[in-house]
Amino acid sequence: MTTVNLQLHQVKQPPTESMEEMWVNMGPQHPSTHGVLRLLLKLDGEVVRECIPYLGYMHRCHEKIGENRAYVQIIPYTDRLDYLASMYNNWAYCLACERLMGIAIPERAEYLRVLIGELQRIASHLIWLGTFGLDLGNFTLFMWCFREREMILDLFEAVSGQRLNYSFMRIGGLALDVPEGWLGDVKAFLAWFAPRLPEYDRLSTDNVIWQKRIQGVGVLKPDDAVSYACSGPVLRGSGIKWDLRKNDPYGIYDRFTFDIPVGMRGDVWDRFWVRRQELEQSVRIVEQALKDIPPGPVLAPVTKKLRAPVGDIYSRVESPRGELGHHLVSDGSERPYRYKVRAPTFVNLSALPVMLPGYLVADAVAVLGSVDIVLCEVDR
Repeated sequence: MTTVNLQLHQVKQPPTESMEEMWVNMGPQHPSTHGVLRLLLKLDGEVVRECIPYLGYMHRCHEKIGENRAYVQIIPYTDRLDYLASMYNNWAYCLACERLMGIAIPERAEYLRVLIGELQRIASHLIWLGTFGLDLGNFTLFMWCFREREMILDLFEAVSGQRLNYSFMRIGGLALDVPEGWLGDVKAFLAWFAPRLPEYDRLSTDNVIWQKRIQGVGVLKPDDAVSYACSGPVLRGSGIKWDLRKNDPYGIYDRFTFDIPVGMRGDVWDRFWVRRQELEQSVRIVEQALKDIPPGPVLAPVTKKLRAPVGDIYSRVESPRGELGHHLVSDGSERPYRYKVRAPTFVNLSALPVMLPGYLVADAVAVLGSVDIVLCEVDR
């Protein structure tokens, strides 16, 4: 007689609940989850008692695909990680390869990388602020932020021919130099953008309704932020002054003067305020880069078939969402033997169960929005 293993047929029991509590799914198809994210919420009426994030709906085996591609072939795949900051993803990966291979970057390419990277940071923060405003019912802020973001996308389209997935940077510099007159267009954008920030403040920072909606909500204490290895605006919103552009400079960031905004309470308001201030600091950096950018080539002389020496490296940058790291292990071939991406939004999202309990379901939308996740980067 055949013996059946009953353990294989056991149904996993749902989480326990009392008569006053119930488990509710928020997502994966939900307008405020910013992608296919499932949050299993334990509710006591309208109050969140527990949160369990479920990930993986966008998993695409990015790292394993990279291990079967030549180093230069991986660049287009990095666009599809944080697709709201593709230029910075290109830069982060190329920088890791350059450090592993010992490739020096031309001076003009270094300046253009900083300039383009900070424009990308502005564009990323704008789409975050716009969609965050939309989550909270502020449709005008959404329209204004996308208006300025479109101008940056026009600039990126002029240099790369693309508006979302650029694949513009190369191992050794940039694919092309910027077209004639492009730097003047950047100056014109800054002249338009800087006066718009006070307009944003009238709708958000100085708006009493906005203040009461997000102040004191979703508090992440400094110790918890460090314990969960959070980074970027989420970490700085909790009062930890840590920015890789200052604390572990890469490229030529050590040549620029800018401040690192930090919060005080670690709530949704502080995470919003940090990103709002970073818009101004990115403008400062771009202005300095425009002033000092030298002439010259934008790509170092490298072979078409790149081979890295045997060894490994972990390289990290300060992306708009935090510490974006690339770990490459080389066996001396044209492909990485092992490839691992340290996605900042994946790590920041892990702290969500600490931020949500004790607040309302409506607050869960604001707290999740304040983390600024991109699910393609979270799941990879």
